[in-house]
Amino acid sequence: MTAAGPEVSVIIVNYNGERFLKECLDSLRAQIYTDFEVILVDNHSSDRSIEIAGHTYPEITLIRNSTNDGFARGTNDGIRASHGQFILTLNNDTRLDPGFIDEIVRPHLRDGKVGICASKMLYPDGRINSTGTCISRSGAAWDRGMSEPDHGQYNQPGEVFGACAGAALYRKEMLDEIGLFDEDFFMYLEDVDLSFRARHAGWRCMFVPDAVAYHHHGGTSGVGSDTAVYYGNRNIVWVAFKNFPRKLLLSSLPWIIGRTIGVIVYYALKGQLRVILRSKIDALYGLNLSLKKRKTTIHKVPDGEVSSWVHTWYSPGRQ
Repeated sequence: MTAAGPEVSVIIVNYNGERFLKECLDSLRAQIYTDFEVILVDNHSSDRSIEIAGHTYPEITLIRNSTNDGFARGTNDGIRASHGQFILTLNNDTRLDPGFIDEIVRPHLRDGKVGICASKMLYPDGRINSTGTCISRSGAAWDRGMSEPDHGQYNQPGEVFGACAGAALYRKEMLDEIGLFDEDFFMYLEDVDLSFRARHAGWRCMFVPDAVAYHHHGGTSGVGSDTAVYYGNRNIVWVAFKNFPRKLLLSSLPWIIGRTIGVIVYYALKGQLRVILRSKIDALYGLNLSLKKRKTTIHKVPDGEVSSWVHTWYSPGRQ
């Protein structure tokens, strides 16, 4: 760290991630870039996470929450306690290549309008987890290239809509302007919401293929679990109503309604009818608040510039 404080603050939110923490924190110790601090926010874990972090990694700052406040609030807790010019958000089930921080910080330093950097996230078996996030008119978001074998098809740096917060870098100056993660989202799509607000305010997001992170994906909440189904499907509706430009929102209502009907049928057939209905009912109850939040969004670019990033249909390889 420099005398003025670290340049990068690494924020890790943890909930019962004992089995992943050592791999994640060891990969931070192995970084070529050294001007960073690590803040671990524990959301009231019942396993040995705090003991492992506190005893084995005395260099980290540990924040202990008395309840599980979710990824969004936990990350915000870490950001508020941070001292860096840049915020690196990491899931607790990630492992970074040694050159990760050195690579991902470079676009921020070269271009003052880059507010977010997306990394190349891979599954442990080498398949692609994320090379940036995309968004459709239904409000559904996806990770570009997800589950594709990595043949170098995404090895060119370039601008993308947004970043998966499981391993992404944010300029603190941008967060001071547009606000932190929306804590009402709790978990899932809070990074898509933040990417939208950044876009509206004129900030750019760059994909950095040489910043490589390995991600177990769903290590805490579980892929396809009731928790994932509930928050993911509730927040999809809020993302659209909170962030879509007005004309796009009105014209996208058939896609939003159609997807809502489709996923209710889909999850009913999987035996998760109760949880999908609850997610959509709660989404409707929260629409008024989402519409109110639209008024707080900073608009510095034409609506058409933001709308141009929204695809009509899901397409895993598109940006």
